[in-house]
Amino acid sequence: MRPARIACLLALLALLAAAPSASVADGVADYEQAVAQAKQRWRDSPYGPMLERILPPGFEPAMLPAPRSRGAALTVRYCVQCHNLPNPAMHQAAKWPKVVERMAARMRGNGNMGRLMHEMMAGVAAPSKEEERVLLDYLRRYGQKPLDPRKYPEAFTPRGEPFRLACRQCHVLPDPKRHTAQEWRAVVARMEKNMDWMNRVVGSQPDPDEPQLRIEDINAFLAKYAKKAP
Repeated sequence: MRPARIACLLALLALLAAAPSASVADGVADYEQAVAQAKQRWRDSPYGPMLERILPPGFEPAMLPAPRSRGAALTVRYCVQCHNLPNPAMHQAAKWPKVVERMAARMRGNGNMGRLMHEMMAGVAAPSKEEERVLLDYLRRYGQKPLDPRKYPEAFTPRGEPFRLACRQCHVLPDPKRHTAQEWRAVVARMEKNMDWMNRVVGSQPDPDEPQLRIEDINAFLAKYAKKAP
């Protein structure tokens, strides 16, 4: 069977499978197995501890938007080879092209660390140009939607300061209408864990010389402008 036809069949299987499927390559039958395989590679690699610290854990494959789409499959297939699974909302659409371009170059062993990068990427599969386009389209489609300052001027007042200080540490300020108030509480709880993991500003580790994370104030601001629950 021709390689092009095999690739088409694999993509069709990924879209039609009853359970989410990242890829059948290398015996990976589903997302969880892909993540497990990646973590095993990290444990066996002298660079594992460094790779594992790139992104925080906690964002699971089932949490991906459109989890049965080909874009989600490619996100798991390629991204978890080198670090924990990224949330497409970690960057806005405008930022993802440069990120994907940089990551694809690294997967091909052509990053900014020369020979060391080539050694780190040994055994890592790189996406084809067509897969790279699909992956980028997916990440851009579900990327963070930035807050419009004209619609939410309160975000730039003292009442919006807890939200502003916490969120902009890691990404653009998100549009509150991305989630309902209840959904935001779960998102904020996960972000608090991420900031704790990354040793960022967290209220549980008070320091008089730095601003503190005020969860209830953040949730109150987001709830005020959140998407209405169905």
